[in-house]
Amino acid sequence: MSNTQANVQRLGIFGGAFDPPHLAHVALVEAAMSQLQLDAVRVLPTGQAWHKPRQLSDAAHRLAMTRLAFAHLPQVVVDEREILRSGPSYTVDTLHELQTEYPHAQLYLLIGDDQRRALPSWHQIGEIARIAIICAACRDMAVRAWNEESGTPTTSPTLPDTLQARIRTLDMPLMPHSATDIRVLAVTDQALTGLVSPAVERYIHEHHLYRPH
Repeated sequence: MSNTQANVQRLGIFGGAFDPPHLAHVALVEAAMSQLQLDAVRVLPTGQAWHKPRQLSDAAHRLAMTRLAFAHLPQVVVDEREILRSGPSYTVDTLHELQTEYPHAQLYLLIGDDQRRALPSWHQIGEIARIAIICAACRDMAVRAWNEESGTPTTSPTLPDTLQARIRTLDMPLMPHSATDIRVLAVTDQALTGLVSPAVERYIHEHHLYRPH
């Protein structure tokens, strides 16, 4: 174990297709770093996404865009292990690896609002919750405010209490960014200002990503 690994006490893990990585992804990581006092964050583009109905863009492009999107955050390492891994990408496998690499760190799994709603369907979700504290963004702030006022959990009612106890909500502004919407705009070479970083926008246009072949 390196000295850097030994010094990491609070490690964030943020995975996703990042097809493309947009400003809401970056805002989520920044919010988590601030609110959880994270020492480091590993951002992991998905390899073979078993849960995605569509074919993802080439992994090399998604990796390059993700590095551009998070380049301004020195605590963030864009980790390519899931892209290099053969077979489906399961979060639980990544968490097991990172737990071995950072045996003294508390792991925080960072997820978006859409992922929070899908937690009951995650592969080995109980084991995931055992290894890491799950920190979820809440996109619908009105629902969240009502839930907090009434004492109703903000997570899915289908999750067992033991799992609910391992979930925290991240405070972040409403950012209705959608990778799907961004891809639709890119099809016709439209400006993506305010949706992705300037570097990612340049990359998308220079490589003609999401354009019909």
